[in-house]
Amino acid sequence: MHSAKRNKRITSWHLIGAQLATFRKAARMTQAALADRCCVGEETIASVEQGRRPLQADFAVQLDELPETKGVLQVAVARVPKKERFPAFVQDFIDYEQDALTLLSYESQAVPGLLQIEEYIRFLFSCLYPPLEEDEQEEWVAARLDRQRLLQRKPRPMLHFILEESILRSEIGDPAIMRGQIEHLRRCMELPFLGLQIMPMKLPRHAGLSGPMVLLETPDHDHLAYVEGQLTSYLHEDPDDVSVLQQKYGMLRSQALSVEKSARLLDELLGEK
Repeated sequence: MHSAKRNKRITSWHLIGAQLATFRKAARMTQAALADRCCVGEETIASVEQGRRPLQADFAVQLDELPETKGVLQVAVARVPKKERFPAFVQDFIDYEQDALTLLSYESQAVPGLLQIEEYIRFLFSCLYPPLEEDEQEEWVAARLDRQRLLQRKPRPMLHFILEESILRSEIGDPAIMRGQIEHLRRCMELPFLGLQIMPMKLPRHAGLSGPMVLLETPDHDHLAYVEGQLTSYLHEDPDDVSVLQQKYGMLRSQALSVEKSARLLDELLGEK
């Protein structure tokens, strides 16, 4: 068993999931039967029970229609501590990220979170829909900036980032913010423990069309992979799954511009803005 699995932190979402599994079994229902009753996929029920997916308040109300729950799930969700604002699987990744020996990141839609300036972070969160409440947005901004302590950590982690050229050429948002963000990326390229490559827009072959990913190595030398999409995120620990993504990242590095050419591209973009 991987030490990453042994060390996994138990959160409120794991406990709520265990409660749901207990109530479901007391009602003599399978995961499939409960999924049919709630008009969701069986994987949704499995993910909630395993603590991989946070139980949303409206879904808790629906599940509490089971006589066995007596409204417990709604109360449990309402009392999840604010510090657990990240879903369990996302929080696991953030914990691993802060201790990582190496971290490799490919991003196709936005500048990687570890390299974002505060103005860029605020702009991204202002684009979320449904919109965040003001106090919630401030909490999210503070949390993302806090993650960037990784860049000041000693011993230094070894970091490598690949991002699409289209991210830097996008006309979405304030041009001044984007200029400040590109200037920050250029400064980051001077850090001896950080590598950054740009994936050119005019490329006939591309290994990253399936979306962004983050690969990391833990202090125990376990290798993990984190992938994120609409309404879902997953931390892969299985060596076979991680190996596939590592191979894909290796191909992306070979297809991207060299570090030197990437630096020149950033300089050219700054000259245009």
